[in-house]
Amino acid sequence: MRNRIFGRTGREVSEIGFGAWAIGASWGHVDENDALDALRHALDSGVTFIDTADVYGDGRSEKLIARVLKERGADRPFVATKAGRRLPSQTVAGYTQKNLTEWIERSLRNLEVDTLDLVQLHCPPTDLYYHPEVFGFLDTLKQQGKIRDYGVSVERIEEAIKAIEYPGVVSIQIIYNIFRQRPEELLFDLALQNQVAIIARVPLASGLLSGKFRADSKFEETDHRQFNRNGEAFDVGETFSGVPYDVGLAAVERVRPLVADSTIMARFALRWILMSEAVTVAIPGARNAEQARSNAEAAALPPLAPEVMEKLKAIYDEDIRPHVHQRW
Repeated sequence: MRNRIFGRTGREVSEIGFGAWAIGASWGHVDENDALDALRHALDSGVTFIDTADVYGDGRSEKLIARVLKERGADRPFVATKAGRRLPSQTVAGYTQKNLTEWIERSLRNLEVDTLDLVQLHCPPTDLYYHPEVFGFLDTLKQQGKIRDYGVSVERIEEAIKAIEYPGVVSIQIIYNIFRQRPEELLFDLALQNQVAIIARVPLASGLLSGKFRADSKFEETDHRQFNRNGEAFDVGETFSGVPYDVGLAAVERVRPLVADSTIMARFALRWILMSEAVTVAIPGARNAEQARSNAEAAALPPLAPEVMEKLKAIYDEDIRPHVHQRW
C-alpha cells in the first residue's frame, strides 16, 4: 500500500481507503460480523483512511469503526466523518452553530474520541457555500478542539470550486471514477495549487464497475441501487454515478476487454483513479472481508498504459458524457 499526503494537513494516508457507508445502511443487509471483518481486513491490508458519516445507519457505521479500533489498540487510522444530513430538510438555515455542535458531539460519542480527525459538510445545499458564517462555525469548533480539520463532501463541481476559497477547507470529497471524469477538467488543478486533498467517492459507480451486474441483477429493497434509481431519496448521482443502468451496463462491456487477465475490473477501476496525482485517496466500500482485501490490492497494480487510458476516455466521451458531464 502506498501513501499520499492529505493536503495541507501533512498527514500521510493510504491511497486506497475504506468507505463505510455500506456497513451502515442503504446497501441491503450487511451482517454485523461481516462488517467488522471487512474493517479488520482493510486495516490489515494497509488501509489507514476510513470515511463514514453520522447518518450511515443512524450512527451504526461510526460505532462499528469505534469497536474495531478499540479492540486493535494500535496506531489509529485517519477517520473522517460527515455532518449535516440529520436535518429533516436541507436548508442553509439548518447549519447553525448549535446544530453543528450537536452533530459533532454525537459523532465524538459514537467514535469514542475526544477530537474528530476530519468533519465534512455532507453534501449541503449549493447556496451554503455562499454563507461564510457556516465555515466560521467550523473554525470555532476547531478552536474548541472538537475537530482537528474540516472539509466538504459535494455533489457539484461548482460547490467544490467555491469551497476551495475558504482557507479552512482542507479536503474535497467528490464522485470520481471512469464514468464521472469531469473533476479532471478544472477542479483537480485548483486542488493541487491550493494543497487541498481530494477524496474520490463512489469509485466503482455503485458496483457497476465491478463488471458483475447484468440487466436482470436484483437488489434488496433497502439497497439504494433499488430505491434511488431515479433520485427518489437523495441525489441520483450517488447511485450508479447518475448513469442510466442500461447505459452503464453497455459501457462496462466496452471496458471489459481492457482489463488485464491478471486482475479484475473493480481493482482495474480503482487503479484508474489512482492515475491522477490530484487524488489523495479513493474510498471503495466493502461488505465483507474479501471485498476489503480485493480493494486494497488495487494499489499494487502497475500504472495503466497510455493507450488504455485513451480508450477509457473515449468510452466516457462517447457513451457516458451525454448523461452526466454537465449535470454535476
